[in-house]
Amino acid sequence: MSTKLKIGIFGFGVVGQGLHDIIRGQDLNLEIIKIAIKNPNKKRSLDSSLFTTDHDEILDNPDINTIVELIDDADAAFKIVKKALSTGKHVVSANKKMIANHLEELVKLQELHGTSLLYEGAVCGSIPIIRNLEEYYDNELLHGISGIFNGSSNYILSKIFNENMPYDVALKQAQDLGFAETDPIMDVGGYDPKFKLAIATAHAYGLFIDPDKILNVGIQNLSEQDIQYAREKNFKIKLVPTARKISTKQVITYVLPKFVKSDDFLYNVENEYNGVTVQAAFADKQFFFGKGAGGHPTGAAVLSDIAALRYGYKYEYKKFHQHNGLIHTDQVNIEVYLRYTHEYTVEKLKIENILERFVRNDYKYVIGSVSLKSLLANRDLLQQKDVFIAHTGRYTYTDQQIQVIAGEEVSYN
Repeated sequence: MSTKLKIGIFGFGVVGQGLHDIIRGQDLNLEIIKIAIKNPNKKRSLDSSLFTTDHDEILDNPDINTIVELIDDADAAFKIVKKALSTGKHVVSANKKMIANHLEELVKLQELHGTSLLYEGAVCGSIPIIRNLEEYYDNELLHGISGIFNGSSNYILSKIFNENMPYDVALKQAQDLGFAETDPIMDVGGYDPKFKLAIATAHAYGLFIDPDKILNVGIQNLSEQDIQYAREKNFKIKLVPTARKISTKQVITYVLPKFVKSDDFLYNVENEYNGVTVQAAFADKQFFFGKGAGGHPTGAAVLSDIAALRYGYKYEYKKFHQHNGLIHTDQVNIEVYLRYTHEYTVEKLKIENILERFVRNDYKYVIGSVSLKSLLANRDLLQQKDVFIAHTGRYTYTDQQIQVIAGEEVSYN
């Protein structure tokens, strides 16, 4: 028999309203008691008595047993979630930045107080990837997880490659549709998918990784030359977060634009849709597809978590508790396309094993190998407007790296 949930909601923006729309008219054995908002003067579709600007009115209410946290401010969200878990309330959150930055502490709080924090809606919208990593792949050896985790940047890239739309026009359209924020750097700069990748990696490999240690390079510097190069090779460019096991003990993570071939699952993931590829040792390659942006898709994921709480569901973090000895590393070389203006850029990044080089007054690029460690150390350089980098999809290893992982099973592609 399910427990009746009495819910306090923080935030009534796109996702909050989407969740309310889905809940309305359904018999789900739950009741929304109060909704915390920032602006009390804003006109809303619900009775004003349902809203409050006082967080403690919800957090200190003993009748409320479940908190749904849907605000943008990661710091404020952490305070809300920490207090809720510490006072015996279960929590559902869609705040990927907050969760990624504090996940290890949040796991400890759940264990200490016997509470549950669920966050399917924080990762890939309507795709139930966290639940699948927790339940279906709990005893599976995963070689890698990658995909399209950000609907906003994917919408922009789809318009560019399918409709020849200029970047600025595609960005404006994404903003008008509510897929991208007024300041879009979280999406197009790869920060949003980085936070999502950190969360997914915790469930895929049992590693709590500081997001600052994950490389993220976005699509904001994409030029016509880069687009033309990809088209000539019959590629599309996608913004792809990747967690990959390179040996029995080492995992790498990064977010980079990637040249995607037509036989790749991600090639046909368009507009605001997300796609996740899981490469498993026994189940082989599997693909998840669904909407990743918008109030209703994310609201549906949040509702799924709320429904699971009625039956006492909680994440078990099985891979973490297995103490599998995995470590996060940057000791791998990846093959990249690098467009640049100054030769200093190539030298600073220490591009090696150059396979292709093109030099023209208005366009220079190389294709070669670079260490993930070097890319992390030179993040500021990669943000400069005259620089664009994309992963070709291939990995290379130096002799030293091979020695480090000698005797272990290594995945080379």
